[in-house]
Amino acid sequence: MDNYDYYAFKEITENPIILDFSKFQYLGEIHLMLKEKFGLPDYYGENWDALWDCLNGLFDDQGNILVELYGFYSMKNELKNECKLMLEVFDDVQNDTPNFKYKIIS
Repeated sequence: MDNYDYYAFKEITENPIILDFSKFQYLGEIHLMLKEKFGLPDYYGENWDALWDCLNGLFDDQGNILVELYGFYSMKNELKNECKLMLEVFDDVQNDTPNFKYKIIS
């Protein structure tokens, strides 16, 4: 029997967490990156509400976490506009969790 747990979060191994949007054409690709980088469980629903559900409280018992966004401004406008909702999620998490910070580098 394996130790697979559908509900388990995976360990976040990088800090800062680098999110590079420069190569993406589709929203689904972005959600897969977020799932990987934040160690989200397999049940992650790949939408902004699900992202908030997973990130809310995730960093409470960890040290300072910094997320750096690269290539955000160079995305196609349609994709960038959709991802502004992601920034709202990050704002909410940052407001609720003082040790979580993010910044857009490019």
